Amino acid sequence: MSENTLDIFKEIFKTQKEYQGEIVEKHINKLRELDEYLPPIQSFFIVTNTTTQLYEFVSKNFEYALGLDIEKMETIGASYWFSNHHPEDLPIWMSAIEDLMLFTMTKVPLEDRSKLTYTWNFRVKNAQGEYLNLYEHQSPTFFDETGKPIIGVAHCSIVGNGEPRPIIGVIKKLNDKNEYETIYYKNYSQKLLNISLSNRELDVIRLIALNNTTKQIADKLFLSHHTISTHRKNILRKLNLSSVVELVNYSLLNQLL
Repeated sequence: MSENTLDIFKEIFKTQKEYQGEIVEKHINKLRELDEYLPPIQSFFIVTNTTTQLYEFVSKNFEYALGLDIEKMETIGASYWFSNHHPEDLPIWMSAIEDLMLFTMTKVPLEDRSKLTYTWNFRVKNAQGEYLNLYEHQSPTFFDETGKPIIGVAHCSIVGNGEPRPIIGVIKKLNDKNEYETIYYKNYSQKLLNISLSNRELDVIRLIALNNTTKQIADKLFLSHHTISTHRKNILRKLNLSSVVELVNYSLLNQLL
């Protein structure tokens, strides 16, 4: 597993040397925590530019995972990529992106925007005409004069087949312990989950799923051991789950990692 994953990470740093030593490097390195859960052979990086609507970099694994054309991604750009999105998912996904940007521009101070990472999902068609579920983390690398993200590095993974899944938009922010804290979460499915979880509970779920102990979670989120223990009990009760394995499966299904 690790060998393929390391190739992906080496490739992005080799071709995008300006990321080294910057906060985006922290975002990219945080993705290594997902190696156990997201299939590295079916993962790839894309550098997106919303101004030019082109993709400045597409890793080689893109063709392996989807069989689509890297050259068309870099020369035709968004129109080619969007043509392979599932037609039912595309308008929902675009609505989610608008909400994420609105939240960023109205709720997040300018100095904190480079600390953000966005996650979402949609179905994409491969070269064989089959739709697959794609799970994407995107971290901004460049902002316009208003502070709006316009260039970002995206880590994409194919997870599962093409079964319909709720489209979920999430914003997380790196804290001073280099840990993500959820500041926005929305399920855009018509069948909304009838479960009320706080952003803090979402963070605890993610960290449990990533094999952190109660003490480690408390340290990373600047909370007490007692508070985390209470969150754990409440989470299992709310979700009607009884084990960490069930919690990991829930996390994958609902884009919490």
